[in-house]
Amino acid sequence: MSVPQWVEPLLSTTFFTTCSTHGDAARSECNMYCLDCNGGDAICFYCHSSRHKEHQVLQIRRSSYHDVVRASEIQKVLDISGVQTYVINSARVIFLNERPQPKSGNRIAHACEVCRRSLLDSFRFCSLGCKIAGMKRNGDDPRSFTMEANNDEKTVGKIREGRSSRRVLREREELHESSRRDKNPPKSLPLIPSSARRRKGIPHRAPFGS
Repeated sequence: MSVPQWVEPLLSTTFFTTCSTHGDAARSECNMYCLDCNGGDAICFYCHSSRHKEHQVLQIRRSSYHDVVRASEIQKVLDISGVQTYVINSARVIFLNERPQPKSGNRIAHACEVCRRSLLDSFRFCSLGCKIAGMKRNGDDPRSFTMEANNDEKTVGKIREGRSSRRVLREREELHESSRRDKNPPKSLPLIPSSARRRKGIPHRAPFGS
Protein backbone atom coordinates (compact mmCIF):
# COMPACT_ATOMS: atom_id res chain seq x y z
CA MET A 1 0.00 0.00 0.00
CA SER A 2 1.45 3.38 -1.01
CA VAL A 3 1.72 6.45 1.16
CA PRO A 4 -1.75 8.01 1.52
CA GLN A 5 -2.11 11.23 -0.45
CA TRP A 6 -3.07 13.19 2.65
CA VAL A 7 0.19 12.62 4.56
CA GLU A 8 2.41 15.31 3.05
CA PRO A 9 -0.37 17.94 2.85
CA LEU A 10 -1.05 17.25 6.53
CA LEU A 11 2.58 17.94 7.40
CA SER A 12 2.57 21.29 5.59
CA THR A 13 -0.76 22.51 6.98
CA THR A 14 -0.83 25.40 9.46
CA PHE A 15 -2.98 24.68 12.50
CA PHE A 16 -4.37 26.70 15.41
CA THR A 17 -5.46 29.65 13.36
CA THR A 18 -8.93 31.22 13.58
CA CYS A 19 -11.50 29.80 11.18
CA SER A 20 -12.46 32.33 8.48
CA THR A 21 -16.05 31.05 8.47
CA HIS A 22 -16.70 30.68 12.21
CA GLY A 23 -14.34 33.29 13.58
CA ASP A 24 -16.90 34.75 15.98
CA ALA A 25 -17.76 31.39 17.56
CA ALA A 26 -16.25 30.09 20.79
CA ARG A 27 -14.54 27.02 19.28
CA SER A 28 -13.27 28.52 16.05
CA GLU A 29 -9.66 27.34 16.39
CA CYS A 30 -8.61 25.20 13.43
CA ASN A 31 -7.10 22.12 15.05
CA MET A 32 -8.48 19.30 12.86
CA TYR A 33 -7.62 17.83 9.47
CA CYS A 34 -9.99 15.93 7.16
CA LEU A 35 -8.32 12.91 5.60
CA ASP A 36 -11.14 12.33 3.08
CA CYS A 37 -11.19 15.84 1.64
CA ASN A 38 -7.42 16.32 1.73
CA GLY A 39 -7.85 19.97 0.92
CA GLY A 40 -4.72 21.10 2.71
CA ASP A 41 -6.67 23.30 5.09
CA ALA A 42 -7.23 22.90 8.80
CA ILE A 43 -10.83 22.90 10.00
CA CYS A 44 -12.50 23.91 13.24
CA PHE A 45 -15.07 22.20 15.45
CA TYR A 46 -18.01 23.75 13.57
CA CYS A 47 -16.61 22.87 10.13
CA HIS A 48 -16.27 19.29 11.31
CA SER A 49 -19.84 19.19 12.62
CA SER A 50 -21.41 20.72 9.52
CA ARG A 51 -19.40 19.56 6.49
CA HIS A 52 -17.12 16.72 7.64
CA LYS A 53 -19.29 14.85 10.12
CA GLU A 54 -19.04 11.49 8.31
CA HIS A 55 -15.39 11.90 7.30
CA GLN A 56 -12.17 10.64 8.83
CA VAL A 57 -10.75 13.53 10.83
CA LEU A 58 -7.57 13.81 12.89
CA GLN A 59 -7.39 16.19 15.82
CA ILE A 60 -4.08 18.01 16.12
CA ARG A 61 -2.73 19.02 19.51
CA ARG A 62 0.10 21.24 20.67
CA SER A 63 3.18 20.58 22.77
CA SER A 64 5.63 23.45 23.30
CA TYR A 65 4.32 25.16 20.16
CA HIS A 66 4.77 22.06 18.03
CA ASP A 67 2.01 20.03 16.39
CA VAL A 68 1.40 16.51 17.69
CA VAL A 69 -1.23 13.85 17.18
CA ARG A 70 -2.20 11.00 19.47
CA ALA A 71 -0.61 7.73 18.47
CA SER A 72 -3.83 5.84 19.22
CA GLU A 73 -5.67 7.95 16.62
CA ILE A 74 -3.19 8.11 13.75
CA GLN A 75 -2.16 4.46 13.94
CA LYS A 76 -5.69 3.52 12.87
CA VAL A 77 -5.00 4.98 9.43
CA LEU A 78 -1.21 4.97 9.16
CA ASP A 79 1.77 2.80 10.04
CA ILE A 80 3.91 4.87 12.42
CA SER A 81 6.52 2.19 13.10
CA GLY A 82 9.99 3.62 13.52
CA VAL A 83 8.71 6.99 14.78
CA GLN A 84 9.38 7.68 18.45
CA THR A 85 6.37 8.33 20.66
CA TYR A 86 6.31 10.68 23.63
CA VAL A 87 4.04 10.84 26.68
CA ILE A 88 2.47 14.28 27.06
CA ASN A 89 -0.40 14.94 29.47
CA SER A 90 -0.81 11.19 30.05
CA ALA A 91 -1.31 10.53 26.31
CA ARG A 92 1.18 8.96 23.92
CA VAL A 93 1.75 11.18 20.90
CA ILE A 94 4.03 11.62 17.88
CA PHE A 95 5.31 14.90 16.47
CA LEU A 96 4.26 15.76 12.93
CA ASN A 97 7.45 17.58 11.93
CA GLU A 98 11.08 18.03 12.87
CA ARG A 99 11.75 20.34 15.81
CA PRO A 100 14.65 22.80 15.97
CA GLN A 101 17.23 21.92 18.59
CA PRO A 102 20.40 23.55 19.88
CA LYS A 103 23.66 22.02 18.78
CA SER A 104 25.35 19.97 21.44
CA GLY A 105 28.92 18.80 21.66
CA ASN A 106 27.89 15.70 23.55
CA ARG A 107 27.97 12.42 21.71
CA ILE A 108 24.53 10.97 21.01
CA ALA A 109 24.33 7.19 21.17
CA HIS A 110 21.21 6.85 19.03
CA ALA A 111 19.75 9.68 16.96
CA CYS A 112 17.09 10.44 14.37
CA GLU A 113 18.34 9.55 10.92
CA VAL A 114 17.32 12.97 9.59
CA CYS A 115 17.67 15.70 12.24
CA ARG A 116 19.99 13.86 14.68
CA ARG A 117 17.71 14.38 17.67
CA SER A 118 18.41 11.89 20.46
CA LEU A 119 16.11 8.85 20.38
CA LEU A 120 15.50 5.62 22.20
CA ASP A 121 17.29 2.67 20.63
CA SER A 122 14.18 1.10 19.14
CA PHE A 123 13.24 4.07 16.90
CA ARG A 124 14.64 5.60 13.71
CA PHE A 125 12.85 8.95 13.45
CA CYS A 126 11.69 11.65 15.85
CA SER A 127 8.65 12.69 13.80
CA LEU A 128 6.42 11.65 10.93
CA GLY A 129 8.00 14.32 8.73
CA CYS A 130 11.48 12.96 9.40
CA LYS A 131 10.31 9.49 8.42
CA ILE A 132 9.16 10.74 5.01
CA ALA A 133 12.30 12.86 4.56
CA GLY A 134 14.50 9.93 5.51
CA MET A 135 13.01 7.70 2.85
CA LYS A 136 13.46 10.36 0.19
CA ARG A 137 17.05 11.10 1.23
CA ASN A 138 17.98 7.44 1.14
CA GLY A 139 16.79 7.22 -2.43
CA ASP A 140 13.75 5.12 -1.64
CA ASP A 141 10.52 5.89 -3.39
CA PRO A 142 8.15 6.93 -0.56
CA ARG A 143 5.26 5.47 -2.52
CA SER A 144 6.80 2.03 -2.12
CA PHE A 145 7.39 2.54 1.58
CA THR A 146 4.73 0.62 3.45
CA MET A 147 2.66 3.01 5.54
CA GLU A 148 -0.50 0.97 5.69
CA ALA A 149 -3.17 1.17 8.33
CA ASN A 150 -2.19 -0.51 11.57
CA ASN A 151 -4.90 -1.29 14.11
CA ASP A 152 -2.72 -3.20 16.54
CA GLU A 153 -2.37 -0.84 19.48
CA LYS A 154 0.33 -3.02 20.97
CA THR A 155 2.81 -1.86 18.30
CA VAL A 156 2.80 1.64 19.78
CA GLY A 157 4.16 2.43 23.22
CA LYS A 158 6.00 -0.82 23.95
CA ILE A 159 9.03 1.16 25.04
CA ARG A 160 8.42 3.63 27.84
CA GLU A 161 10.73 6.50 28.53
CA GLY A 162 13.53 5.49 30.87
CA ARG A 163 12.55 7.86 33.64
CA SER A 164 8.93 6.73 33.66
CA SER A 165 9.94 3.07 33.62
CA ARG A 166 12.23 3.48 36.59
CA ARG A 167 9.55 5.34 38.51
CA VAL A 168 6.96 2.62 37.85
CA LEU A 169 9.43 -0.10 38.84
CA ARG A 170 10.34 1.71 42.05
CA GLU A 171 6.68 2.16 42.98
CA ARG A 172 6.01 -1.54 42.39
CA GLU A 173 8.96 -2.53 44.56
CA GLU A 174 7.79 -0.23 47.35
CA LEU A 175 4.28 -1.65 47.11
CA HIS A 176 5.62 -5.21 47.23
CA GLU A 177 7.79 -4.44 50.25
CA SER A 178 4.85 -2.80 52.05
CA SER A 179 2.63 -5.82 51.31
CA ARG A 180 5.32 -8.20 52.57
CA ARG A 181 5.61 -6.29 55.84
CA ASP A 182 1.85 -6.37 56.31
CA LYS A 183 1.73 -10.13 55.84
CA ASN A 184 4.72 -10.79 58.07
CA PRO A 185 4.69 -8.28 60.93
CA PRO A 186 7.72 -8.37 63.23
CA LYS A 187 7.33 -10.59 66.27
CA SER A 188 7.12 -8.69 69.54
CA LEU A 189 8.64 -9.86 72.78
CA PRO A 190 6.22 -11.52 75.25
CA LEU A 191 5.06 -9.32 78.08
CA ILE A 192 5.92 -10.51 81.59
CA PRO A 193 3.14 -9.91 84.09
CA SER A 194 4.17 -7.72 86.96
CA SER A 195 2.99 -10.36 89.44
CA ALA A 196 5.49 -12.83 88.02
CA ARG A 197 8.45 -10.66 88.83
CA ARG A 198 10.66 -11.76 91.70
CA ARG A 199 10.61 -9.63 94.78
CA LYS A 200 13.16 -9.57 97.49
CA GLY A 201 12.03 -11.09 100.80
CA ILE A 202 11.78 -9.14 104.07
CA PRO A 203 15.20 -9.22 105.78
CA HIS A 204 15.33 -10.86 109.26
CA ARG A 205 17.91 -10.32 111.96
CA ALA A 206 19.89 -13.26 113.05
CA PRO A 207 18.98 -14.44 116.57
CA PHE A 208 21.24 -13.32 119.43
CA GLY A 209 23.38 -15.99 120.92
CA SER A 210 22.92 -16.92 124.57
